[in-house]
Amino acid sequence: MRANASNWLELADKIYHYRRDQLSEAERIQLQQRSEALRGQLREKADASKLKLGIESLEEVLRRTGGTFYPKSTIQEYVEFFLVAAIVVLGVRTYFLQPFKIPTNSMYPSYYGMTPEVYPDASKAPGPLMQAARFVLFGAQHHKVVAPVGGKIGLPVASDGQNHWRLIYNEKPGRKWLILPTTLREYVIFIDDRPVTIDVPGDFDFDWTIRDYFKLTPETLAAKARAAQRGNANFRLAVLDKEVERGDVVMRFDVLTGDQLFVDRFSYHFIPPKVGEGFVFRTVHLDQLHPMMHGPTDQYYIKRLAGLPGDRIEIREPVLYRNGSPITGSTAYEKNAHRQDNYPGYRNLGLLSKGEVVTVPPDHFMALGDNSASSLDSRYWGYVPKQDVVGRPLFIYFPFTRRWGPAH
Repeated sequence: MRANASNWLELADKIYHYRRDQLSEAERIQLQQRSEALRGQLREKADASKLKLGIESLEEVLRRTGGTFYPKSTIQEYVEFFLVAAIVVLGVRTYFLQPFKIPTNSMYPSYYGMTPEVYPDASKAPGPLMQAARFVLFGAQHHKVVAPVGGKIGLPVASDGQNHWRLIYNEKPGRKWLILPTTLREYVIFIDDRPVTIDVPGDFDFDWTIRDYFKLTPETLAAKARAAQRGNANFRLAVLDKEVERGDVVMRFDVLTGDQLFVDRFSYHFIPPKVGEGFVFRTVHLDQLHPMMHGPTDQYYIKRLAGLPGDRIEIREPVLYRNGSPITGSTAYEKNAHRQDNYPGYRNLGLLSKGEVVTVPPDHFMALGDNSASSLDSRYWGYVPKQDVVGRPLFIYFPFTRRWGPAH
């Protein structure tokens, strides 16, 4: 009750100092007298019943003199609460911790972007309740493709000129959560000669899904593309051996959300970035990247810091070299060098083509993806300006998988 009385006195003082120029002399005197009476009871350590009477006496005056401070409507209290909460959240996000979602697999398997989970065996496919549970735990969205006719499955693929064949897709506008605008990829699968369209998120690797579901290696897909009877030098309809009946499920798969993590925006103000750390930065000044981007040019990217100002960087596949020696500072470097645990090794591309040695300029950094074969990084668009460095990954808070916890 003493704590309660102190709170009422704090409110009374606030009303007196904020509104005394609007109160009559009688109201000011009465407010001061009731406040001093309750304050005296606190000093004398009065019992709870006396304090309760003193609070009720003061509250009666506050109702007449409180203006917008007392009494408050429920709506007003909610508005103030959420406004203060929003200010706190924005402050924490701007200066300390920023949530970040990894959309692509350029850092796989260190950090996951959107990944597929396929169900060729219908008995293992999740039912409605399991789909709901997987959505809550893993951000999984279930997809199913049904054959409109019977026949063999054909995949329209295109070549990159180096005997690597990828599925053809169209980009189109869509909605995320039925509200937010986003970009979707529309793929087509042919059943006999009948096209069936599949829409997936714009950053999702549907080629990965096809390979896993139909057990296709890149070499197998390339062989089927070369053997295709329909198409030209760069476009083919690769026909699979699998045949389906009308109404059969052609594919069942889940799209699992990318890792969502908190980024430490604070420590880089006092501790310089270290080679080997996860490295989050803005793309606003990466002029060579902007023509490659389909969306806004000011985004947040995550790569691994591979070079500080003055460092000499080169790739001798599959090893990344820094200042003439194999790079150290992260287990990802070692695993890439030995192509272990799904790390593919570093590739000679762009600035780091075979035999090329580059020197990181002053006030810039070199950022490379762990998944070197599928990473759009400093090899393509150059160096990250110091001014655009945001921070380092701190904690993976979603999805609730084995990767949940401190980021590495």
